[in-house]
Amino acid sequence: MTSSVQAFSEWLAATPLSMQIKTVDWIIPTVQTIHILSISIVMSAAAMVDLRVLGVLSRGQSLAAVAYRFVPWIWWTLIVLFLSGSTLIIGEPGRSLRNPAFILKMSMLTATLVLTLLFQRGLRHNDRFWEDSPGRRIGGRLIAALSLLFWVGIVFAGRWIAYIDVHST
Repeated sequence: MTSSVQAFSEWLAATPLSMQIKTVDWIIPTVQTIHILSISIVMSAAAMVDLRVLGVLSRGQSLAAVAYRFVPWIWWTLIVLFLSGSTLIIGEPGRSLRNPAFILKMSMLTATLVLTLLFQRGLRHNDRFWEDSPGRRIGGRLIAALSLLFWVGIVFAGRWIAYIDVHST
């Protein structure tokens, strides 16, 4: 599999789009800025929901009200993150596609998206779903704690991408 990822990375790096992204001086810094600002939006929205589930913030508002206010920010901003992240990968595929930090980041992102969908699904059927029983409260708190842990892990793994040299592996 590594050789096919390497071959794809080399092919992608040789495409005109990749060459354009690499050679225009302002593209990568601009896209990185958009990516980082988008991460802060997602992290803020996720933290507001997760900390409400954990009973740390916004106790005066219902869980559903907090979720309905902040969860859309997560999904819409993930679109921006997908586009900006894809642009960064196309511009520098060798830096990320074989990078263990990138793979870890994408794995945690996938798990976090599943948790967010699971959480949202419960609320879609019943605004008090995560508050109706002790078991659901524990389940909601577990989802929130894992979500916070994974979001922080995603940020750290994303940062580590720059410091892991995949060319020497």
